[in-house]
Amino acid sequence: MPRKISTTPRKSPQQDRSKITVDAILTATTHILTKEGYDTASTNRIAELAGVSIGSLYQYFPNKEALIASLIEHHANEMVELVESKLRDLFDAPIEVVFHKLVKACIEAHAVNPKLHKVLNEQVPRIGRLKKVAHAEEQIAALIHTYLEKWRYQVKPQNLDLTVFMIGTIVESLTHTAVIEHPEFISGGQLEQEITNLLLAYVVGDTSQK
Repeated sequence: MPRKISTTPRKSPQQDRSKITVDAILTATTHILTKEGYDTASTNRIAELAGVSIGSLYQYFPNKEALIASLIEHHANEMVELVESKLRDLFDAPIEVVFHKLVKACIEAHAVNPKLHKVLNEQVPRIGRLKKVAHAEEQIAALIHTYLEKWRYQVKPQNLDLTVFMIGTIVESLTHTAVIEHPEFISGGQLEQEITNLLLAYVVGDTSQK
């Protein structure tokens, strides 16, 4: 039976000095992941690059998996906060405006650190990852659901939960793939316009932004 690996940090930094230490560890982890890959990111290598002792690293993270899980949580929260900041004041705006802002915000969120995003998705084992990422996606989905409920009379699909799932999957899949594999599509706003039109066609039956 495989050994269960803990992905829970030993403790959270409380004082400014400890926060600086943890930030240095996470920054070093990001650097090694994006430059050298997951397999090279040992705790000894991370501590060395962060300029801290291995004992200091282990005060906060019991193993490499817990460290990576914390980095994933930080990255996911950063993306959610960016999207929420763009959408929270738009509940009275028309659907075409909100969809365009949603798509634009998701593209910007995925572009925060595309190399890190790519490594976390392609190289990192799914230890402690799914729950944190799923929670971030649920926050965005709840925001979209609340908005569509307000504008229910304009929404053509009958199943609102399914509609929110479709919107989230379409936006996440297309923006992720574009940022990682086709960054040339990002410039000029054409991608966000095309995704917005796709969402409008599905939700309200309108393929053109007003």
